[in-house]
Amino acid sequence: MSSQVIVYSTEGCGDCSRVKQMLQGEGVPFEVRDIMASEAYQQEVERLGFMGIPVTVAGGRAVKGFNHGELKELIAEAGLKK
Repeated sequence: MSSQVIVYSTEGCGDCSRVKQMLQGEGVPFEVRDIMASEAYQQEVERLGFMGIPVTVAGGRAVKGFNHGELKELIAEAGLKK
């Protein structure tokens, strides 16, 4: 089974939407964790060293924001590309 991708986001976050659209376009399954719905998710983001969202996590690596190049690397490193 391949690594899981987690996208920490919240409603109305433009960069969060762009990250999710990119992952969908790449055929990469992911779990969305809404930091406004769960204080535990907010704490997970803070433990990763970030104060804002989106944060995309896969294969032990985290990418902050919508950085197309870094997200492509994350997908490739985690072996998630179909």
